[in-house]
Amino acid sequence: MAAGGISHLMRSGGVGALFAPLRLLLMIGAAYRRQREVDIYHINWLQCALPLPNNGKPALITVLGNDLKLLRLPMMRQCLRRIMQNRRVAICPNAEWMYEPLYAAFGDCADIIPVSFGIDPRWYAIQRASTGGTPRRWLVVTRLTADKLGPLFEWSQEYFRNGSRELHLFGPMQEDVKVPDWVHYHGAATPEQLTSDWFPNACGLITLSRHSEGRPQVMLEAMAASLPIIASRMPAHSSIVDQHRTGMLCDSPEAYLAALETLEDPVVNCEFGEAARAKVEREMGTWDDCAGRYVSIYRKLTGTHTGE
Repeated sequence: MAAGGISHLMRSGGVGALFAPLRLLLMIGAAYRRQREVDIYHINWLQCALPLPNNGKPALITVLGNDLKLLRLPMMRQCLRRIMQNRRVAICPNAEWMYEPLYAAFGDCADIIPVSFGIDPRWYAIQRASTGGTPRRWLVVTRLTADKLGPLFEWSQEYFRNGSRELHLFGPMQEDVKVPDWVHYHGAATPEQLTSDWFPNACGLITLSRHSEGRPQVMLEAMAASLPIIASRMPAHSSIVDQHRTGMLCDSPEAYLAALETLEDPVVNCEFGEAARAKVEREMGTWDDCAGRYVSIYRKLTGTHTGE
């Protein structure tokens, strides 16, 4: 974690890209062996199921977008299928768009049940100020990599350099990315800083990511805070953003500018923001709601389902 997480280490290349995941899997396997008296395994990240012991105990395995990408690695699918034999398995992606590829890979040996993550109540409690003033603040909250940023700097330069808008960027630097001088880069930010200092006074959240996304949690938190979203057009974003209702999807600089101008109208911004909050409150709820969804699956896997 101190080095940026396993995905970052794998992308960095060199000897570490090979040995870091092997070391992690050995550590996870040792943890499984130490904890023998369990009824069910709840495994975050599909590849973390690889060292499961052959004891027949059921498993719930969550899946994010990057997990799906790693299925392309040689023998990965076959190894995971072997682990799933002779046990009851529920594979739970955090977005519906992943259902079909996961069903194609594992539908004959596991139940595929999309489960949305929940959202901390602190985001729902944010009260936003009017967005009618200048300069208009737009936020980007992401890990700084080429794929996560996408064409953000290229598309934004012409529209942000004149001073009528401000682009505020938050997140850890995980690749050697040159941040232009007109971008306000703040480094990593805590949830407390975002909820108290930044989300209440922003026009919205921008993500032009090209990364393999599942359902980006920061987008859901922004929507819970009644922030409209401007996002690149990709399955992960399309499953969250209702076009021209909770935000705007764009695939060109022209569409990006149109989204900025549309959402800088205070009336439109308020309408989109309220629709965004209502959507995530209805469909995702809180982490307690998410826990309830998982408990229901636990009961099915262990044969203790009570019909509640």
